[in-house]
Amino acid sequence: MEHSGGIQASLSGRYATALFELARDGNKLDKVSASLATLKQALADSDDLKRLVSSPLISRAEAGKALAGLTKPLKLDPLTTNFLGVLAQNRRLAQLGAIIRDFNTLAARHRGETSAQVITAHPLDGGQMAALTARLKSMVGSEVAVDATVDPNILGGLIVRLGSRQIDGSIRTKLNALATAMKG
Repeated sequence: MEHSGGIQASLSGRYATALFELARDGNKLDKVSASLATLKQALADSDDLKRLVSSPLISRAEAGKALAGLTKPLKLDPLTTNFLGVLAQNRRLAQLGAIIRDFNTLAARHRGETSAQVITAHPLDGGQMAALTARLKSMVGSEVAVDATVDPNILGGLIVRLGSRQIDGSIRTKLNALATAMKG
């Protein structure tokens, strides 16, 4: 499989590539993808988990134990569980969000999908997500895997990144453009 130089060039990309190749070779892509989706949601929902993965004050052993305690309640697969242990041991837990994003990009590419990163000010409901996915599919002409994140700082609207293209329809950007135009 050919990988983008951009993904492999980053630290998170190298870890994501390693996890992807292990999952692909072990026929566990779906299980690992599901576990990473659960983990991504847990990171979004829990400030304690965010602090755990980002704090340099937490030792490798403590971080490993804390994450090991989360694997059963979150129902993470064994490969993902072991991978989290490696990240904790190598002090790379701060890269977890980027690793999940890069893994999803690699998995989407493997399935023949185009990956799109969508940032909204508020979570999208099922109907909105389906409409957005259908619209993106019609734009690119292939299936689209949407990685949706919420960033209240954009105030409203959305930002869509498809490969090297970015469509910024956020209110924050429109307000900044208006302020610049008013300055003359």
